[in-house]
Amino acid sequence: MTTEFTYKTAFTHGGKFHADDVFSTALLRILNPDIEIIRGFQIPEGFDGIVYDIGMGEFDHHQKEKRIRTNGIPYAAFGLLWERYGCLLLEEEQARKLENNLVEPIDRSDNSPEANPLSDAIGWMNPSYDETEKTEECFWRAVEMAKQMLEAGIHKLKKAAQAVNTVKAAIEKSDGKTLILESFCPWRDAVKETTIDFVIFPSQRGGYNVCSVPSDQESGEQKIRFPERLGGITQEELEKETGIPGFRFCHPGGFICAADTLETAVAIAEWTRSNG
Repeated sequence: MTTEFTYKTAFTHGGKFHADDVFSTALLRILNPDIEIIRGFQIPEGFDGIVYDIGMGEFDHHQKEKRIRTNGIPYAAFGLLWERYGCLLLEEEQARKLENNLVEPIDRSDNSPEANPLSDAIGWMNPSYDETEKTEECFWRAVEMAKQMLEAGIHKLKKAAQAVNTVKAAIEKSDGKTLILESFCPWRDAVKETTIDFVIFPSQRGGYNVCSVPSDQESGEQKIRFPERLGGITQEELEKETGIPGFRFCHPGGFICAADTLETAVAIAEWTRSNG
């Protein structure tokens, strides 16, 4: 397992940039904020640094015998670098989540014509054919944006991992069906493979949110879905339909409701079990 990142210089291709080399560069800047990144079309002779997205080496993917994941998604430079060094930034499970949600889509897009909104957005940051702005300036703006996104994702996943123990403690005090949190914290990882089907927590908008727990993290299907007939109707209509005062809102997607009070939120969960 890689235990440190020691490179002080790096080389990648110049010219038009893509999400792959932009996010790869952002990752290297996180691993070593002082690393010198050189862009060009020919690797300098005797270059003593890490080379990526060019040169047919360990962190390139343009060679004929490219590496492919077991799920069929080929690696691009970002994926190859994350595979090696992601463990320096996140624990294994969290690193895998970031790979699934961010790295793999970028790798897939870079290896195929398949569209990816994030990759497209990064590509838009290249200067247009009739603009005089230098590509190098645009590249570094894109890298800074990607770095902020990547740092935010890493931070969120770290916090989610820390929240697991907090949520597990709350689960032990629950009735095994409804989990009530004193304040919001990431709860999905902790409640999977439990009997909890609703999670309640204070809303930033005031009152409380009632969330239906997914039965499958990938598909987003709920264990108990809020009835479709409640989705998007007014508070007056919700209260009349359910007989629950203070029932503010039910999302048309059937996964979250809003309530005036904790008592109302608990009542919504109980009503849905009987009427969902």
